[in-house]
Amino acid sequence: MVNKDQHEVTQKSILEDFGIDDTFRDTLATVDENGKRIWLFPKMPEGFFYNARKYVSYFLLALMIGIPFIKINGHPIFLLNVVQRKFILFGQVFWPQDFYLAAIGFITFIVFIILFTVIFGRVWCGWACPQTIFMEIIFRRIEYWIEGDAAQQKRLYESKWTPDKIKKRIAKHSLFLLVSFLLAHIALAWVVGIEQVAKNFTTPPSQNMAGFIPMVASTLIIYGIYIRFREQMCTTFCPYGRLQGVLLGNDTMVVAYDYERGEPRGKVKDKEAKNLGDCIDCNLCVKVCPTGIDIRNGTQLECVNCTACIDACDSIMDKLDRPKKLIGFHSTDSIKSGKAFKLSARQKAYSVLMALVMGLLFALIFMRSDVESTVLRNPGTLYYTNDDGTISNLYKVQIVNKTFDAIPFTLSTDFEGARIELVGSDGEHALPASEETEVTFFIYIPREKIKDLSTKVNVYVKTPDGKLLDKDRTSFLGPMTAG
Repeated sequence: MVNKDQHEVTQKSILEDFGIDDTFRDTLATVDENGKRIWLFPKMPEGFFYNARKYVSYFLLALMIGIPFIKINGHPIFLLNVVQRKFILFGQVFWPQDFYLAAIGFITFIVFIILFTVIFGRVWCGWACPQTIFMEIIFRRIEYWIEGDAAQQKRLYESKWTPDKIKKRIAKHSLFLLVSFLLAHIALAWVVGIEQVAKNFTTPPSQNMAGFIPMVASTLIIYGIYIRFREQMCTTFCPYGRLQGVLLGNDTMVVAYDYERGEPRGKVKDKEAKNLGDCIDCNLCVKVCPTGIDIRNGTQLECVNCTACIDACDSIMDKLDRPKKLIGFHSTDSIKSGKAFKLSARQKAYSVLMALVMGLLFALIFMRSDVESTVLRNPGTLYYTNDDGTISNLYKVQIVNKTFDAIPFTLSTDFEGARIELVGSDGEHALPASEETEVTFFIYIPREKIKDLSTKVNVYVKTPDGKLLDKDRTSFLGPMTAG
């Protein structure tokens, strides 16, 4: 899929050609030589891509907040209740019996991640990952509002404790805790439903410790991530960032610096005399980077494709009346060839494969049956010989109703001469909404119809008007009839 060695060799040759020091790969931008944390104070980005990311983030945040409130026939459109093993997706309820769909869904997700990254790089991280959206669109903007831009934040961080610093820190931490509290409740609403969250919120903790403790823990975890770990969640903890190195290829679209056009770097006044490239070495791309890297060094696992460096560089190119996209969405091949990025034949094939896999998953989800039955012979029994000349076997059927409505049903079989009798019933039952029902019944077959010790019999679950809900196949035991 991806030739990692070839990609690394290409990157190394680029660095050597332009005299760029490759030792930056030996350390993290957020850790000094003594292993201590280097706090980052990125400059607030602005520009076309930042505005686009804001609107995408607003839309995704609106979805996240709004979905728990959306109902279909009085039921949530999405519910991921792991505790009760009940999942609702697009208004359809899923049970442990649908585990095969979860397995297929997980495989589809992994394939999607791999193919998407091979084609488009780490666009997910910069545009749709909750970690990035919360950090850049919520928590970071709170800091800009209270503490000011990068330089002001750094001065405040390095200054002694004063009444002004204490006031700003209390304001920031209070808002961080409040936002963490709200995000924890929203996340919980996806698991237990908005009604249960409202109940937990209005019930005293002493009467609802099962809901109170997870909520406090979730709030503190979210608060800890955004007050302490921040960009290290992307650069150190996230496994997807680690996978990037083996998924990217020379034709992958990433946020990259056009070294062919930008090097060698130098001041504006020296451009003509020294035949310099378009990069004036202003370091603005580094100052706005939320993970503290220099994109001009080449592709790095810390890069989350947030596009802040693109907007920063474009603003400088505008002022210098030079073409934009010195930093932009490029691939290694497109930079070397000097041509705009285009999807290769391989990437187009991957895109088609990705669409097919996603289509298969959704087809399986929407084509699944509303009722699932499992017929089992009663353990420890063989068969009964009855006075009317029939042979009977005792069975149990487990029926799962995957809908939100009660469904009346009957049991029947197409075996010649056979009949079914439900124990303690006149022949008709009702499946409770979104529940599993167990029914005991007998199958009676005339002795002369039995030719083998074990006979296969179909059992049908139908509505009273004859609509087939599900069917299962079971074995009927009986004496072998001579001749």
